[in-house]
Amino acid sequence: MIRSLGITTEYEILEHVSLDRLSHADIRWYWVDFNNPTEEEAEQLKTYFHFHSLAIEDCFYLLQRPKMDHYEDVHFFVMHAINTKTLAAEEVDMFLGPNFMVTFHLHESREIEDAWGRIKEQEMIRDKGHIYAAYLVLDNLVDQYFPSVFQLEDQLDEIESNVNSESTQMLMKHIFEIRAKLLKLRRTIVPMRDLLYRLINTDRITEIKEHVLFFTDIHDHLLKLSEMIESNRDMTADMRDSYISLNSNRMNTIMKTLTVITTIFMPLTFIAGIYGMNFNFMPELQWQWGYFAVLALMFGIGFGMFTWFRKKGWFD
Repeated sequence: MIRSLGITTEYEILEHVSLDRLSHADIRWYWVDFNNPTEEEAEQLKTYFHFHSLAIEDCFYLLQRPKMDHYEDVHFFVMHAINTKTLAAEEVDMFLGPNFMVTFHLHESREIEDAWGRIKEQEMIRDKGHIYAAYLVLDNLVDQYFPSVFQLEDQLDEIESNVNSESTQMLMKHIFEIRAKLLKLRRTIVPMRDLLYRLINTDRITEIKEHVLFFTDIHDHLLKLSEMIESNRDMTADMRDSYISLNSNRMNTIMKTLTVITTIFMPLTFIAGIYGMNFNFMPELQWQWGYFAVLALMFGIGFGMFTWFRKKGWFD
Protein backbone atom coordinates (compact mmCIF):
# COMPACT_ATOMS: atom_id res chain seq x y z
CA MET A 1 0.00 0.00 0.00
CA ILE A 2 1.21 3.50 -0.87
CA ARG A 3 -0.17 6.54 0.89
CA SER A 4 0.84 10.15 0.61
CA LEU A 5 0.65 13.24 2.76
CA GLY A 6 1.34 16.63 1.17
CA ILE A 7 1.66 19.99 2.92
CA THR A 8 0.87 22.98 0.73
CA THR A 9 2.41 26.42 0.94
CA GLU A 10 -0.69 27.41 2.92
CA TYR A 11 0.00 24.54 5.36
CA GLU A 12 -3.07 22.65 4.25
CA ILE A 13 -3.01 18.85 4.18
CA LEU A 14 -3.48 16.85 1.00
CA GLU A 15 -3.83 13.18 1.88
CA HIS A 16 -3.87 10.17 -0.44
CA VAL A 17 -3.22 12.18 -3.58
CA SER A 18 -1.35 10.88 -6.61
CA LEU A 19 2.42 11.08 -6.73
CA ASP A 20 2.21 13.43 -9.72
CA ARG A 21 0.17 15.89 -7.66
CA LEU A 22 2.96 16.06 -5.07
CA SER A 23 5.34 17.55 -7.63
CA HIS A 24 3.24 20.70 -8.10
CA ALA A 25 4.68 24.04 -7.09
CA ASP A 26 2.13 24.61 -4.31
CA ILE A 27 3.43 21.62 -2.35
CA ARG A 28 5.81 22.77 0.38
CA TRP A 29 6.86 19.26 1.40
CA TYR A 30 5.41 15.78 1.35
CA TRP A 31 5.68 12.33 2.85
CA VAL A 32 5.08 9.08 0.96
CA ASP A 33 4.78 5.86 2.95
CA PHE A 34 5.28 2.41 1.38
CA ASN A 35 3.59 -0.06 3.74
CA ASN A 36 4.27 -3.65 2.62
CA PRO A 37 3.98 -2.59 -1.04
CA THR A 38 3.34 -4.88 -3.98
CA GLU A 39 6.01 -5.33 -6.64
CA GLU A 40 4.27 -2.77 -8.86
CA GLU A 41 4.05 -0.24 -6.03
CA ALA A 42 7.67 -0.82 -5.00
CA GLU A 43 8.71 -0.15 -8.59
CA GLN A 44 7.78 3.51 -7.95
CA LEU A 45 10.98 3.84 -5.93
CA LYS A 46 12.87 3.47 -9.19
CA THR A 47 10.53 4.82 -11.87
CA TYR A 48 9.14 7.86 -10.05
CA PHE A 49 11.65 8.78 -7.35
CA HIS A 50 14.73 7.49 -9.20
CA PHE A 51 16.44 6.40 -6.00
CA HIS A 52 19.83 4.75 -6.23
CA SER A 53 19.70 1.02 -7.01
CA LEU A 54 21.83 0.16 -3.97
CA ALA A 55 19.39 1.92 -1.64
CA ILE A 56 16.42 0.17 -3.26
CA GLU A 57 18.23 -3.14 -2.92
CA ASP A 58 18.77 -2.52 0.80
CA CYS A 59 15.02 -2.05 1.22
CA PHE A 60 14.33 -5.64 0.21
CA TYR A 61 17.36 -7.59 1.46
CA LEU A 62 16.65 -7.82 5.17
CA LEU A 63 18.00 -7.36 7.73
CA GLN A 64 20.42 -4.48 7.18
CA ARG A 65 22.40 -2.90 9.98
CA PRO A 66 21.19 0.63 10.91
CA LYS A 67 23.12 3.00 8.69
CA MET A 68 23.09 6.28 6.76
CA ASP A 69 24.10 6.61 3.08
CA HIS A 70 24.25 9.72 0.91
CA TYR A 71 23.27 9.72 -2.77
CA GLU A 72 23.68 13.25 -4.15
CA ASP A 73 20.72 15.19 -2.69
CA VAL A 74 18.93 12.12 -1.31
CA HIS A 75 19.90 10.57 2.02
CA PHE A 76 19.03 6.98 2.83
CA PHE A 77 18.54 5.61 6.35
CA VAL A 78 18.12 2.07 7.60
CA MET A 79 16.47 2.03 11.03
CA HIS A 80 15.21 -0.69 13.34
CA ALA A 81 11.97 -1.02 15.21
CA ILE A 82 11.53 -3.69 17.89
CA ASN A 83 8.84 -6.34 17.91
CA THR A 84 7.58 -6.10 21.49
CA LYS A 85 6.65 -9.79 21.62
CA THR A 86 9.80 -11.39 20.18
CA LEU A 87 12.22 -8.45 20.62
CA ALA A 88 13.32 -9.09 17.05
CA ALA A 89 14.44 -6.12 14.96
CA GLU A 90 12.13 -4.97 12.17
CA GLU A 91 13.60 -2.79 9.46
CA VAL A 92 12.22 0.64 8.61
CA ASP A 93 13.86 2.49 5.69
CA MET A 94 13.69 6.20 5.05
CA PHE A 95 14.69 8.49 2.19
CA LEU A 96 15.18 12.20 2.82
CA GLY A 97 15.21 14.54 -0.16
CA PRO A 98 15.20 18.32 -0.57
CA ASN A 99 11.49 18.63 0.22
CA PHE A 100 10.22 15.13 0.80
CA MET A 101 10.44 12.04 2.99
CA VAL A 102 9.75 8.50 1.85
CA THR A 103 9.39 5.65 4.33
CA PHE A 104 9.47 1.99 3.35
CA HIS A 105 8.61 -0.99 5.58
CA LEU A 106 7.38 -4.53 5.00
CA HIS A 107 5.41 -4.74 8.25
CA GLU A 108 2.88 -2.67 10.15
CA SER A 109 4.58 0.13 12.05
CA ARG A 110 2.84 1.78 15.01
CA GLU A 111 5.63 4.35 15.16
CA ILE A 112 4.97 5.58 11.64
CA GLU A 113 1.21 5.54 12.26
CA ASP A 114 1.69 7.73 15.31
CA ALA A 115 3.91 10.22 13.46
CA TRP A 116 1.48 10.28 10.54
CA GLY A 117 -1.43 11.00 12.86
CA ARG A 118 0.40 13.76 14.75
CA ILE A 119 1.21 15.61 11.52
CA LYS A 120 -2.43 15.38 10.42
CA GLU A 121 -3.84 16.53 13.75
CA GLN A 122 -1.32 19.16 14.90
CA GLU A 123 -1.06 22.16 12.63
CA MET A 124 2.02 23.53 14.40
CA ILE A 125 4.03 20.48 13.30
CA ARG A 126 3.33 20.92 9.58
CA ASP A 127 5.36 24.10 9.17
CA LYS A 128 8.48 22.43 10.60
CA GLY A 129 9.08 20.48 7.41
CA HIS A 130 10.02 16.96 6.43
CA ILE A 131 13.15 16.91 8.63
CA TYR A 132 10.98 17.30 11.70
CA ALA A 133 8.71 14.55 10.37
CA ALA A 134 11.80 12.34 10.15
CA TYR A 135 12.55 13.26 13.77
CA LEU A 136 9.05 12.15 14.79
CA VAL A 137 9.56 8.74 13.16
CA LEU A 138 12.98 8.25 14.77
CA ASP A 139 11.74 9.45 18.16
CA ASN A 140 8.81 7.03 18.08
CA LEU A 141 11.08 4.15 17.09
CA VAL A 142 13.44 4.82 20.00
CA ASP A 143 10.64 5.39 22.51
CA GLN A 144 9.36 1.89 21.78
CA TYR A 145 12.68 0.46 23.04
CA PHE A 146 12.09 1.59 26.62
CA PRO A 147 9.16 -0.72 27.55
CA SER A 148 11.12 -3.80 26.49
CA VAL A 149 14.18 -2.77 28.50
CA PHE A 150 12.07 -1.86 31.54
CA GLN A 151 10.29 -5.22 31.32
CA LEU A 152 13.59 -7.09 31.47
CA GLU A 153 14.68 -4.95 34.42
CA ASP A 154 11.48 -5.86 36.25
CA GLN A 155 12.14 -9.55 35.59
CA LEU A 156 15.63 -9.21 37.08
CA ASP A 157 14.20 -7.49 40.16
CA GLU A 158 11.65 -10.28 40.51
CA ILE A 159 14.39 -12.92 40.30
CA GLU A 160 16.34 -11.14 43.06
CA SER A 161 13.28 -10.95 45.30
CA ASN A 162 12.43 -14.64 44.75
CA VAL A 163 15.97 -15.92 45.11
CA ASN A 164 14.99 -18.26 47.96
CA SER A 165 11.72 -19.49 46.47
CA GLU A 166 13.07 -21.03 43.27
CA SER A 167 15.58 -23.73 42.61
CA THR A 168 19.01 -22.72 41.41
CA GLN A 169 18.40 -24.53 38.15
CA MET A 170 15.25 -22.53 37.39
CA LEU A 171 16.93 -19.27 38.37
CA MET A 172 19.84 -19.97 36.08
CA LYS A 173 17.44 -20.76 33.24
CA HIS A 174 15.62 -17.44 33.71
CA ILE A 175 18.89 -15.52 33.91
CA PHE A 176 20.22 -16.99 30.69
CA GLU A 177 16.90 -16.23 28.96
CA ILE A 178 17.12 -12.60 30.06
CA ARG A 179 20.77 -12.39 28.95
CA ALA A 180 19.76 -13.65 25.50
CA LYS A 181 17.00 -11.02 25.27
CA LEU A 182 19.37 -8.26 26.39
CA LEU A 183 21.84 -9.30 23.72
CA LYS A 184 19.08 -9.17 21.11
CA LEU A 185 18.16 -5.64 22.23
CA ARG A 186 21.80 -4.59 22.29
CA ARG A 187 22.18 -5.59 18.63
CA THR A 188 19.46 -3.09 17.79
CA ILE A 189 20.13 -0.24 20.22
CA VAL A 190 23.91 0.15 19.83
CA PRO A 191 23.85 0.48 16.00
CA MET A 192 20.95 2.94 16.29
CA ARG A 193 22.99 4.95 18.78
CA ASP A 194 25.89 5.08 16.32
CA LEU A 195 23.50 6.10 13.54
CA LEU A 196 22.17 9.04 15.56
CA TYR A 197 25.71 10.11 16.41
CA ARG A 198 26.59 10.23 12.72
CA LEU A 199 23.34 12.04 11.93
CA ILE A 200 23.80 14.90 14.41
CA ASN A 201 27.42 15.35 13.35
CA THR A 202 26.98 15.13 9.59
CA ASP A 203 27.61 18.09 7.29
CA ARG A 204 25.85 16.48 4.33
CA ILE A 205 22.33 17.27 5.58
CA THR A 206 22.32 20.99 6.25
CA GLU A 207 18.68 21.02 7.39
CA ILE A 208 19.61 18.86 10.38
CA LYS A 209 21.32 21.84 12.02
CA GLU A 210 17.94 23.54 12.46
CA HIS A 211 16.63 20.56 14.42
CA VAL A 212 19.85 19.26 15.95
CA LEU A 213 18.52 19.62 19.50
CA PHE A 214 15.68 17.21 18.74
CA PHE A 215 17.98 14.59 17.23
CA THR A 216 20.45 15.07 20.10
CA ASP A 217 17.61 14.26 22.49
CA ILE A 218 17.05 10.95 20.66
CA HIS A 219 20.78 10.23 20.89
CA ASP A 220 20.65 10.88 24.64
CA HIS A 221 17.82 8.37 24.95
CA LEU A 222 19.86 5.80 23.08
CA LEU A 223 22.84 6.46 25.33
CA LYS A 224 20.62 5.86 28.35
CA LEU A 225 19.25 2.67 26.81
CA SER A 226 22.77 1.44 26.04
CA GLU A 227 23.84 2.05 29.63
CA MET A 228 20.75 0.24 30.92
CA ILE A 229 21.46 -2.73 28.66
CA GLU A 230 25.09 -2.95 29.78
CA SER A 231 24.12 -2.51 33.43
CA ASN A 232 21.52 -5.27 33.22
CA ARG A 233 23.94 -7.58 31.42
CA ASP A 234 26.50 -6.98 34.16
CA MET A 235 23.82 -7.71 36.75
CA THR A 236 22.92 -11.01 35.08
CA ALA A 237 26.61 -11.90 34.92
CA ASP A 238 27.01 -11.18 38.64
CA MET A 239 23.89 -13.18 39.48
CA ARG A 240 25.09 -16.05 37.31
CA ASP A 241 28.52 -16.04 38.95
CA SER A 242 26.94 -15.88 42.42
CA TYR A 243 24.67 -18.83 41.75
CA ILE A 244 27.53 -20.83 40.24
CA SER A 245 29.67 -20.00 43.26
CA LEU A 246 26.93 -20.96 45.72
CA ASN A 247 26.23 -24.17 43.87
CA SER A 248 29.93 -25.01 43.76
CA ASN A 249 30.30 -24.25 47.48
CA ARG A 250 27.31 -26.45 48.27
CA MET A 251 28.78 -29.27 46.22
CA ASN A 252 32.14 -28.87 47.97
CA THR A 253 30.42 -29.08 51.36
CA ILE A 254 28.62 -32.27 50.36
CA MET A 255 31.83 -33.80 48.99
CA LYS A 256 33.71 -32.85 52.18
CA THR A 257 31.05 -34.51 54.35
CA LEU A 258 31.10 -37.67 52.24
CA THR A 259 34.90 -37.69 52.32
CA VAL A 260 34.94 -37.44 56.12
CA ILE A 261 32.43 -40.27 56.44
CA THR A 262 34.42 -42.41 54.02
CA THR A 263 37.63 -41.68 55.93
CA ILE A 264 36.03 -42.75 59.23
CA PHE A 265 34.85 -46.02 57.74
CA MET A 266 38.18 -46.85 56.09
CA PRO A 267 39.86 -48.32 59.25
CA LEU A 268 36.59 -49.96 60.24
CA THR A 269 36.36 -51.63 56.85
CA PHE A 270 40.00 -52.66 57.16
CA ILE A 271 39.35 -54.37 60.52
CA ALA A 272 36.17 -56.02 59.24
CA GLY A 273 38.11 -57.24 56.18
CA ILE A 274 40.83 -58.82 58.29
CA TYR A 275 38.42 -60.78 60.48
CA GLY A 276 36.33 -61.73 57.48
CA MET A 277 39.12 -63.88 56.00
CA ASN A 278 38.16 -66.88 58.21
CA PHE A 279 41.61 -68.49 58.49
CA ASN A 280 41.65 -71.49 60.87
CA PHE A 281 44.53 -70.21 62.98
CA MET A 282 43.29 -66.71 63.72
CA PRO A 283 43.44 -66.72 67.56
CA GLU A 284 40.79 -64.04 68.02
CA LEU A 285 38.20 -66.19 66.30
CA GLN A 286 38.23 -68.66 69.20
CA TRP A 287 38.14 -66.01 71.91
CA GLN A 288 34.82 -65.79 73.76
CA TRP A 289 34.79 -61.98 73.91
CA GLY A 290 36.52 -61.44 70.56
CA TYR A 291 33.40 -60.26 68.71
CA PHE A 292 32.50 -57.69 71.35
CA ALA A 293 36.12 -56.54 71.67
CA VAL A 294 36.41 -55.89 67.92
CA LEU A 295 33.08 -54.03 67.91
CA ALA A 296 34.28 -51.91 70.82
CA LEU A 297 37.56 -51.23 69.02
CA MET A 298 35.74 -50.24 65.83
CA PHE A 299 33.33 -48.01 67.75
CA GLY A 300 36.23 -46.38 69.61
CA ILE A 301 38.16 -45.72 66.41
CA GLY A 302 35.07 -44.32 64.66
CA PHE A 303 34.10 -42.10 67.59
CA GLY A 304 37.65 -40.90 68.05
CA MET A 305 38.06 -39.95 64.38
CA PHE A 306 34.65 -38.25 64.37
CA THR A 307 35.59 -36.20 67.45
CA TRP A 308 38.96 -35.26 65.96
CA PHE A 309 37.47 -34.19 62.60
CA ARG A 310 34.76 -32.17 64.33
CA LYS A 311 37.37 -30.44 66.50
CA LYS A 312 39.27 -29.46 63.36
CA GLY A 313 36.09 -27.94 61.92
CA TRP A 314 35.61 -30.36 59.03
CA PHE A 315 31.85 -30.54 59.65
CA ASP A 316 31.31 -26.74 59.68
